[in-house]
Amino acid sequence: MQNFKKIKKLNPKFNDEGLITSVIQNQKTKKVLMVGYMNNESLKLTMKGPDVWFFSRSRQKLWHKGETSGNYLKVVDVLIDCDGDTLLILVNPMGPTCHKNKESCFDSVNNTSEFIKKHTPLIIDEIFSIIQDRAKTLPENSYTAKLIKSGKGRISQKIVEESGEVAVALMSQNKSELSEEVADLIFHVLVGLQISGVELSKIWEVLEKRKK
Repeated sequence: MQNFKKIKKLNPKFNDEGLITSVIQNQKTKKVLMVGYMNNESLKLTMKGPDVWFFSRSRQKLWHKGETSGNYLKVVDVLIDCDGDTLLILVNPMGPTCHKNKESCFDSVNNTSEFIKKHTPLIIDEIFSIIQDRAKTLPENSYTAKLIKSGKGRISQKIVEESGEVAVALMSQNKSELSEEVADLIFHVLVGLQISGVELSKIWEVLEKRKK
């Protein structure tokens, strides 16, 4: 991520209100999440990191995105277009970006199912990013943080328990129950990967070999 000292190199062109349009994009999925506005101060805060800041036109003050919901936007990079009047902020979202609890503030014009959008392999990357954030911040009321603090022994125990429940659900032929148990197992495995320092990219590399 760039440091705020590089703002002059970006040479942003603020409008008459001292603002610049800022497009927020998920750096992993490439999905556009929202559009906001930044003034010079919020741009400095954004480039300093780790979170995105805006300037709220309605409230006329700085806006730390996620300060109320906890759904922060973690800055990966700050880009500027060739005219210098629009920013593209690449982020890792810590939850739904839209205030309506949706992944994005943009709705599909062709009525593509939100269910289909969300239920893709990319959600595993999103959950893993959230797990990594919980490991850093350790919020008090977070089950994930509590699990991480319990250590490898407890996490290993949970993985064994969830594996058994998956096997039982498989034998019961209850599709709904099996889906829930597999999801629980995947979640606890992801926590185990995080605490072991294993990146998801390593798992994808191994799975790629399994295709042969």
